[in-house]
Amino acid sequence: MRRDTQRREAIRNTILEAQRPLTISEIFELTRQKIEGIGIATVYRSLKTLQEDGVIVPVNFSGQPVRWEGADKCHHHHFLCLSCNKLYEIPSCPEGLARILPEGFDLEDHDLLLRGRCNACAGK
Repeated sequence: MRRDTQRREAIRNTILEAQRPLTISEIFELTRQKIEGIGIATVYRSLKTLQEDGVIVPVNFSGQPVRWEGADKCHHHHFLCLSCNKLYEIPSCPEGLARILPEGFDLEDHDLLLRGRCNACAGK
């Protein structure tokens, strides 16, 4: 069992309290508001430890920076804002995906990334 440091705990809380997956730079900036003088190397080390401990998971999409979210999330998808490049969680999953598979195929898993403009960027 690893000892939680104040900095690691702040990084963990930043990720778990976020309403969306965060990039490393977002985690750094948000945590820096809580703990003055925190370094980016501390963020990287803490992310590695938190992932090894099963607290957070990476969110990877081709052509995008790795983002991090809590590991306790149930199956969900994401929406990428093409203007601000923020990634948001979509709590539901479309039904009937198996209908679009070629005949004889079995669906075992899937990831879905929707792209568009968030409320703030769409001016709504």
